[in-house]
Amino acid sequence: MLNFEYQNPTKIIFGKGTVNQAGIEAKKVGNRVLVCTGAGAIKETGLHEKITDDLKSNGIEVFLLEDIEPNPKITSVYEGVELCKKNNVDFVFAIGGGSVVDCAKAIAIGACIDGDVWNYYAEKKGDVTEALPICTVITLPATATEMNGNSVVSKWDTKEKLFVYGPAIFPKFSILDPELTYTIPRNHTVNGVIDIIIHVLEQYFTNTTETPMLDRFSEGIILTLIENVYKVLDNPGDYDARANIMFCATMGNSHLIGLGKEQDWASHWIEHELSAIYDIPHGAGLSIIFPNWMEYVMKADYSKFKQFAIRVFNVDTQGKSDEQIAMEGAKKVRELFNSIGGPSKLKDVGIGEENLQLMAKQCVRFGHAGGFVKLYEDDVLSILKMCL
Repeated sequence: MLNFEYQNPTKIIFGKGTVNQAGIEAKKVGNRVLVCTGAGAIKETGLHEKITDDLKSNGIEVFLLEDIEPNPKITSVYEGVELCKKNNVDFVFAIGGGSVVDCAKAIAIGACIDGDVWNYYAEKKGDVTEALPICTVITLPATATEMNGNSVVSKWDTKEKLFVYGPAIFPKFSILDPELTYTIPRNHTVNGVIDIIIHVLEQYFTNTTETPMLDRFSEGIILTLIENVYKVLDNPGDYDARANIMFCATMGNSHLIGLGKEQDWASHWIEHELSAIYDIPHGAGLSIIFPNWMEYVMKADYSKFKQFAIRVFNVDTQGKSDEQIAMEGAKKVRELFNSIGGPSKLKDVGIGEENLQLMAKQCVRFGHAGGFVKLYEDDVLSILKMCL
């Protein structure tokens, strides 16, 4: 295990009815807020009005940025930054899933600088150390952006989807009320669970040895997700199953299970190229890419892939080589994703061969992708061709 430092400043408020604490908690942060939301369901369910009324009843002046899109665009960020500066906003409050929160984080950065906030994403200027405070109410568990310092934003005109990280964009608090997830559409539930699983595995498959506690923690998250995703798909109102998935999402990418490890994240970098050009759901892209990434890189060292296959999927090892056991684990991942409705091929989401070379080139614009195996343009192209 490698040396590390760990501090997570986000206060998590978890459980049934905790959404009712939004106004009280927000009042501790400031008096003027930009509330960021997506489109559709949040208004239909009345959650938007409920939270904004709660904020106002606690003496907070509310400004709104609505209809933030999935794979949030820099144009929405610019709109939010302008609102913050024009109205002297104290903090930003995101109500929604990862896209809304990531957009809110970008807005919080942009509100504190004079230049173009996109430069932080495009030029990798280092950890973000200054931003307005951020608060969240999560309605779609997946990214764990509610408890980490990550933000991903797209620039549609240049077909780029990039990320930043920094201590300033950890939320001050995040409310996780599983009851708010009952109405999530089936495809969003599926894509969210796939995203959570792959967040875990991006930190699990590593060249760093002697990480047994973190390995067991990671395996436990995945086993818990497998146990509960079928329950939720059968009964969307299963509170306990929803709660378990929600907490798995937060733990899966709160930077905890990756401590002391060299992490990978190549599959995420590759997927960002898919959704930057084709605007597909992030989880759907990962569903296609990740099992193929497993097959492509495992030959570098089968040991962790063998361990995963045995511990998570109980693969029978009798008379099989390490390669055969590891490959069976990759096939089990594919079978899992297919069984809950995840796509297998690029054609399943309307993508052909036309931009594979471009995506491979863009993926390694900062040098290479991945930590377990360093991937270069030809490697990424090979994985994309496996996905056809």
